[in-house]
Amino acid sequence: MRITDNLIKDIANAPKWFFEAIKVEPKECEIENPKGNLSYSKWDCDSESKNLLIFIHGTGAHKKWWYPIAPHFTENTNVIAVDLPGMGDSGFRDKYSIKDFGQCIISIIEKEKSAKPIDNVFIVGHSLGGQVAAYVASEKKELVSSLIMIDTFIRPPDWDPSQHEGGPLRMIKYYPDKATILKRFRLLPEQECLNDWFVRYIAEHSVRKTDEGWRWKFDDSMFNSLERLFGYQFSFGCPALFIHGANSLLMLGNILGNIKNMYSDIMEFEEIPGAAHHVPLDKPLEIVDIIKNRLF
Repeated sequence: MRITDNLIKDIANAPKWFFEAIKVEPKECEIENPKGNLSYSKWDCDSESKNLLIFIHGTGAHKKWWYPIAPHFTENTNVIAVDLPGMGDSGFRDKYSIKDFGQCIISIIEKEKSAKPIDNVFIVGHSLGGQVAAYVASEKKELVSSLIMIDTFIRPPDWDPSQHEGGPLRMIKYYPDKATILKRFRLLPEQECLNDWFVRYIAEHSVRKTDEGWRWKFDDSMFNSLERLFGYQFSFGCPALFIHGANSLLMLGNILGNIKNMYSDIMEFEEIPGAAHHVPLDKPLEIVDIIKNRLF
């Protein structure tokens, strides 16, 4: 991955569709919350539409993972990409939980439904975002019309959290300049991604400058304190699809088999050849086609 202070120069080898997508500027929105404000971006449908498609990123990521993908859907729907609390441009919080993340998504849906007629809400979540999406679809069945989870690790109900200690993805450090911190950017779990222009793009928007120097945007305290859904069984009733990378480290062993055993009666499964865990980066246009064919 080429890294300088010039993003456009570094991603000069990106395909035409990528540049066309990131040129489409969304409206930046914010919901004020005493726990911490919630940031999200919105692309209005090209015509009047009662559809709303929401994209939710994974752990340590941000809404701009979806910027090259979201504009592909404005022919059919209004589109939103969310920064979950403690990540991207959303505020830090004293406590983090998937249930609280779910309430944030619900607050966005309610806000958008109060502003315009919305009949159909579709939620797509990658990794941690898939857990949040499935939680919302389970707790607010009347709100969600369709659910797509992308390479989401789902723990079995008997998973014992006491046997697994969490920890920060990256302890926050401060770097002297932008190029130095960008060279430290890694996908987790680590994997090769041939679309290095996509990786460089999301790295650009993963950092911010402070008085102490350059740092990652996320709150590193979140990763060992995030309250997960221990013993929780998803019960969504809407159409649901589970997309997984054929080479994903998170689907190894009996993990995928366990997920199918738990949810194959209420969810379909589709494998993406040539993709690892970060399917939207590995196969972005394939993801666009799958979602379009599924929803529209």
